[in-house]
Amino acid sequence: MSYDIHLFRTETKIRERELNDESFFDNDENLELFTAVQIEELKARLTKYKYVLQEKSKYGFHFEHPEYGQALLTDGALYFSTSFNEENIFEVGMTASEFTDTGEYQKYDPQNGEWEEY
Repeated sequence: MSYDIHLFRTETKIRERELNDESFFDNDENLELFTAVQIEELKARLTKYKYVLQEKSKYGFHFEHPEYGQALLTDGALYFSTSFNEENIFEVGMTASEFTDTGEYQKYDPQNGEWEEY
């Protein structure tokens, strides 16, 4: 069993709230795409957090952390996935929260169906 945390552009959060559609995340067209600069910045930031790029596939960039799980960087989201234990959930959650410091990105917890609020 895994625990997932998602990171989206702020525009995606606004759109999700405006549409109020339960299947919003099932349609990739609802996601505001990252710019090329944002993709590179997110890749660099993941590396600083000790995520190692494993491969690039048709889905995006696959990263692995030696302790805390995986991350998948797509054109419209950064998906963190970790094992279901308190320490890993805490660490991955904190990492995702720190990525929101610029205001460009918002953290979404799909297990609870809610955005992180400050």
